[in-house]
Amino acid sequence: MVAELSALQQIINALTGLDGLPAVIVECAVTTIYTSLGGFRVSFITDNIQGAMVVGLIILAVITVGVETHIDSSLVKSSGLLGPSLLGWQLIYILPVAVLTNDFFISGFWMRTFASKTDKDLYIGVGIATVAVTLILGLVGATGLLAAFTGAWPGNPPQEGSIAFFLLLEELPGWVVGIVIVMTVSLSTAAFDSLQSAMVSTGSNDLFRNKLNFWWIRLAVVLIIFPVVVVALKSPSVLQIYLISDLVSASSIPVLVIGLSEKCYWWRGFEVVIGGLGGLLTVFIFGTIYYGDAQAGANLMLLEGGLYADDWSVFGTKKFSPFSKSSSTDIFTGAFVAAPVGGLLWGLGAFALRISYQWIMAKTKGHKFDAFDRPLEIPPPSHESRTSFEDDSRPSNSVEASTLKGKFF
Repeated sequence: MVAELSALQQIINALTGLDGLPAVIVECAVTTIYTSLGGFRVSFITDNIQGAMVVGLIILAVITVGVETHIDSSLVKSSGLLGPSLLGWQLIYILPVAVLTNDFFISGFWMRTFASKTDKDLYIGVGIATVAVTLILGLVGATGLLAAFTGAWPGNPPQEGSIAFFLLLEELPGWVVGIVIVMTVSLSTAAFDSLQSAMVSTGSNDLFRNKLNFWWIRLAVVLIIFPVVVVALKSPSVLQIYLISDLVSASSIPVLVIGLSEKCYWWRGFEVVIGGLGGLLTVFIFGTIYYGDAQAGANLMLLEGGLYADDWSVFGTKKFSPFSKSSSTDIFTGAFVAAPVGGLLWGLGAFALRISYQWIMAKTKGHKFDAFDRPLEIPPPSHESRTSFEDDSRPSNSVEASTLKGKFF
């Protein structure tokens, strides 16, 4: 949510020169009102609108950019973007790890997965989305190169590379910019309402187990939006926001997915929590050793230097500009190996500690050591076994809640 609002205010400012705060406030107010009234079904409708807007924006951008932009051949070579670089090779590792693990935390993905009627429908939807997203990312990603080759980026004063697409569109005629602004706000709104709906669903179902009135959850989400807006306006970079969340997911998801396997039934929540926190601690330890300074190690956890570098600090330190042959020492992203590897090691250590403690307690108290016993699977009650009162009182479309809870320790 922070990244979405931060991107919106940066785009409004880049395209119009106006303060993006009013647009952010209006978007938050509008999405809060219609998601409160319509729930998650409204989010599905706006997703369709979002898809149409994306297609329209891509078609408009391809036509107008192809006609109106002019590449400066002198900038092609000086940019260094077409040549091999250490960062390019690092991103082959960083992006799959960051994106794949972070997607596990996106509630909207899971909500749409569970909303699929059958596995076949899910496979078809994922297949279509994969092709569409690949094409869209290819076209939008190419605009970054065009923005650099035409001189639209980095600009004066220099702008974030994350909005290079919109900096390129800024060079187009005013009517095109106006349409782009409308489409951008529509896209941002459609994405933001999905995040709001996902927060309401997660809070109601996962945190309070549907025992708290739904409107209290919605009120809590509304209250959360206020600090989200403040943080979004203070955030210097959309990319940094995503990188921090990617770092958290890279440290916690590897130890989490172990427990999703039925063969690893002995894996508990204790290992997941210790592994996730341990992965972040490993980043701090790595940064402190690499830089020889604890403050630099703490800054590495916040990825304050960004992503661009020409050394192995991702596997740390020099910040690199594609338009400059010099590099200055600066903390950046030395974390995407330390986080998942450290998380797994801490998780395994926590597992060994828990097993040792349970074995000692079993021997001391004289009861059975059952840490490796497979849990019993309790089948849901059959339709015939229910009483007539249950059949009459239970809605026909209700979902059976599992009474088998996982163990933390």
